[in-house]
Amino acid sequence: MSGGGTGGHIYPAIAIANEIKSRYPDSEILFVGAKDRMEMEKVPQAGYPIKGLWITGVQRSFTLKNLSFPFKVISSLWGARKIIKSFKPDVVIGTGGFASGPLLKMAELANIPVLIQEQNSYPGITNKLLAKKADKICVAYDGLERFFPKEKIVKTGNPVRKGLLHIDNKVQEAKKFFDLKEGKCTLLVIGGSLGARRINELIEKELDFFDTQNVQIIWQCGKLYYDKYKLYDNTKNVQVYEFLNNMDFAYAAADVVISRAGAGSVSELCIVGKPVVFIPSPNVAEDHQTKNAMAVVNKDAALIIKEEDLDADFENKFSQLIAQPERKKELGQNISKLALVDATKDIVNEVEKLLKK
Repeated sequence: MSGGGTGGHIYPAIAIANEIKSRYPDSEILFVGAKDRMEMEKVPQAGYPIKGLWITGVQRSFTLKNLSFPFKVISSLWGARKIIKSFKPDVVIGTGGFASGPLLKMAELANIPVLIQEQNSYPGITNKLLAKKADKICVAYDGLERFFPKEKIVKTGNPVRKGLLHIDNKVQEAKKFFDLKEGKCTLLVIGGSLGARRINELIEKELDFFDTQNVQIIWQCGKLYYDKYKLYDNTKNVQVYEFLNNMDFAYAAADVVISRAGAGSVSELCIVGKPVVFIPSPNVAEDHQTKNAMAVVNKDAALIIKEEDLDADFENKFSQLIAQPERKKELGQNISKLALVDATKDIVNEVEKLLKK
């Protein structure tokens, strides 16, 4: 298994590994990631061994760091070749991120079956480069034949945490867990595990506004911003968290969600079925978060506000949504229709087909 750099690549890989392990308890699974990136911590926490390669992505702006890139590519290809030769995998699965490039390339050269799992509506450069030689490409959105060979594509959806599949049964327990007040609208704010600067700035600026709207807030501000915003914890009906370990409870308790539009978040929110306001990050490759969000918005299943429009549009759009229970219900129902709840099982079914070949 290989994929990393961000949680959006790591957690799908872990979910796939867990499903394989449940079907084949005696299977051996080895992860390959990039040295010094978060997969080197998160994968062992999930109970799997991992080897690190000396690889990073190319910086989009000119920087001296790019001068070392060719050497890193050669080093990581050589490292990946050694891993392939010693581990002798039956199949190699890549979930994206530059760390997966060298391993999948070496697997292709060794004629080992390769499966790519692409989370986004707009693929990253690594997966686009590897797609021609891959045996199967599992995707979460329509229209990916623009980038990948049509005959290799299977629409499976993105793997999500199992605990999110039945949150309707957890609403009362979740409200008790967060000690929420009856009669108030509960807003869940999520910007990724590290946090989203612009979303955090918005929430801080609008705290008085939320108070006037009778809103209570569960605010995951992220690791990078917790020290700055923790002073608001337990003030004005606000709870501030560095990271939410009980995401099933957080989703169950929420009436409305404000979120980035990373592929994993979008897939989770479809399964959760709550009204969502997407604020996509503009600082990602190919602006893929906006494309992810628009794939949902175009089905009348969510709202979107771009970062540059927040000051002008946020209060108006949010207050309108809060004031319209039927609209909230409609958005929740529409986004639920986009959910692909068996994604992890379907991906592993494709892995099994490759193994049988």
